[in-house]
Amino acid sequence: MEMDELRAAAERELRKVASKSQRTGNVPFPPDFVIAKEGQDGRAPLARMIQGGQGGSVRLRLYLCITMMATKEPFNLRKPPTPKAWARMLNLDPEKGDRRVQRNLKWLAENNFIKLEQRWGGPAEIRLLSAAGDGREYVRPIEQRHNRGRYVGVPAEFWTQGWILELPTTAVALLLILREALGKQAEPQYIPTDRQRRYGLSSDTWTKATKELRKQKLLTVVREVQGSTYDYDRWRNAYLLHFDRLMEPPEAL
Repeated sequence: MEMDELRAAAERELRKVASKSQRTGNVPFPPDFVIAKEGQDGRAPLARMIQGGQGGSVRLRLYLCITMMATKEPFNLRKPPTPKAWARMLNLDPEKGDRRVQRNLKWLAENNFIKLEQRWGGPAEIRLLSAAGDGREYVRPIEQRHNRGRYVGVPAEFWTQGWILELPTTAVALLLILREALGKQAEPQYIPTDRQRRYGLSSDTWTKATKELRKQKLLTVVREVQGSTYDYDRWRNAYLLHFDRLMEPPEAL
């Protein structure tokens, strides 16, 4: 198959699983998936998940899809896609994609984001665990007391319009980060440096991902004066997300 045909087939698969899951509105992710707690050592789960180049890309997309698909208690996929079907859905290399899927499902299980339960005659059942990567049971973000019901909402169109296939891994991560940081603010907002550090992205990764989101018309960055009006040499970035853009296909620029 040609590249365009593989991409179209992947988008059809994504729309099919979203429809089967009856997803409408936002898919919720807890804030502690995206940002580390104050004073907590180590990176936030999201930043940790995307480490490892192409491996990080596959495992993040797998995890996002599993979360989108597991809608009801006990938040599991009793008959999940086969590795080859996952590979088609994520538009991976037809010859090597299934092995990449298997490796990264194993990584997610070993790092306590999911549990794999072997079943006879098919791929292992996938059960979603806490997005904090601590091995605890999955609880809907809106029901998590420690997060006061806050969640990072990603519209179903992120999958059905093919954005999960279009955006580089770091841009997907920054999209989730900015959604957590900015919420639904209608004006550009500054994100303090100490808060940026808690997301766990390097400054170089942040810069590259910012350029990609701007290129896709998902983000506006405004330069504003920091501090005193007499301190004109000190500037900072303020960010404004355009989440409505996700309702359109990526090519509709």
